[in-house]
Amino acid sequence: MTSKITYLGDLRTECTHIRSEQTIITDAPVDNNGKGEAFSPTDLTATSLGTCMITIMGISARNHEINIDGATLEITKHMAADPRRISKIEVKIVMPLHPYSDIEKKLLETAGRTCPVAYSLHPDIEQVLDFVWDN
Repeated sequence: MTSKITYLGDLRTECTHIRSEQTIITDAPVDNNGKGEAFSPTDLTATSLGTCMITIMGISARNHEINIDGATLEITKHMAADPRRISKIEVKIVMPLHPYSDIEKKLLETAGRTCPVAYSLHPDIEQVLDFVWDN
């Protein structure tokens, strides 16, 4: 088992990661009858894309002795209606100030673009990735 989810009522859940026992709370968004006081399920989906990307980039960076510590990602999720769904996820990856070579940039961008979550999302969800190297 990967996780256990408990419905707490009032459109809120507590999710427990079995191995680590770490928990997160989800809440329905304000625009869908919720309080918006925590990540919504679709927020987690969009955020998972970013965390997956930077994790795979981190693996590639470690394997090639490239330092990406301090990289930040800004995630913007867009919703559509009829049916209600995620239509687009924008990911802005801001890399730390470092003289990355063109080869390192290509290696890291390829790693990010080929993460498992990116491949798992429905092809109708537009993924807009913006790598910022000179900040």
